Amino acid sequence: MAETIAHDGAHRAEGRQRGPLIVTEDTELLDDLLRLCAAAGARPEVRPTLPEGRARWEAAPLVLVGDDAVPRVRGATRRRGVVLVGRDQDDPGVWRRAVEIGADHVLVLPGGEQWLVDRIADVTEGVGRPALTVGVLGGRGGAGASTLACALALASAREGRRTLLVDADPLGGGLDVLLGGETAHGLRWPAFAASRGRVGSGALEESLPALHALRVLSWDRSDAVTVPPEAVRAVLAAARRRGGTVVVDLPRRVDEGTAEVLAQVDLGLLVVPAELRAIAAARRVASAAGMVLGDLRVAVRAPYAPGLDDREVARLLGLPLAGEVPTELLAPDGSTPPGAAARGPLARFCSAFWSRALAGTEAA
Repeated sequence: MAETIAHDGAHRAEGRQRGPLIVTEDTELLDDLLRLCAAAGARPEVRPTLPEGRARWEAAPLVLVGDDAVPRVRGATRRRGVVLVGRDQDDPGVWRRAVEIGADHVLVLPGGEQWLVDRIADVTEGVGRPALTVGVLGGRGGAGASTLACALALASAREGRRTLLVDADPLGGGLDVLLGGETAHGLRWPAFAASRGRVGSGALEESLPALHALRVLSWDRSDAVTVPPEAVRAVLAAARRRGGTVVVDLPRRVDEGTAEVLAQVDLGLLVVPAELRAIAAARRVASAAGMVLGDLRVAVRAPYAPGLDDREVARLLGLPLAGEVPTELLAPDGSTPPGAAARGPLARFCSAFWSRALAGTEAA
């Protein structure tokens, strides 16, 4: 059980923080708290009473006070991020003791374990603004969604942002291949198939292949083509907690796994060639994706069929226009990824997209 006394907001900062401060002499409770810290990937500082001086008490990103230690911390400086931890759910006095030490939360074990693991992981990872997550999907097969997703990720990384490119289409051939990194060292989707609950964002980032100043989560060359929806949810949530930008190459079909991705996408781009059959196909894709994704825009790809332009394509689909995606010739040997030329038309399109999409968010 975890209940809020006063919502003051979590203690957050950029970069990795120290682990929490634990104050208790209850050995059984301490064993449980150390176990939960280990599950969150944190190294706590343990004290039987208040640390000497105010600095260590005030600097800890999170303070876990055992119910036995309340008399010993009663005079401490009031601060955010104090959790009173007990075991007796029926003890009415725990709320009074929480007020006495200025605790934000009261947590009763074992019911509140997952909440506490998440909270410890948040402060240890230095959770800040979540990543702006952009999903790219094709209005029809061969529309160029993977090409645009790669180019967007490269443009974001080139501008110095932490960037993760996620291949959510197991039948697409692999974005690592498109980026020229098929043999790059790192984990692929099948390695995360057993993930449940929370995945550490820092550990996720470090485990993935690094290509062209960004991280890539793609598929391997095995026969595995599915990952359980709960694993997809956990992995993408971890990617978003790391901040920066996340670009997802989406399949055209919407299954349970795709729905989990769409639920965490901030903005979707539907790539549609400017031809009538493509528009007809894209209408169905937009209808399915729009049931989960709130912000879907159309990116039109030339050449145009007679009577069509980018605005007319957007009007026929009933979607906002994100712009016209330039066509860019790729090296026949695959040595140059899409949008790699910083002054090329596709790279300029992607840079302009990020400028509009991120307007006001990076300074906030």
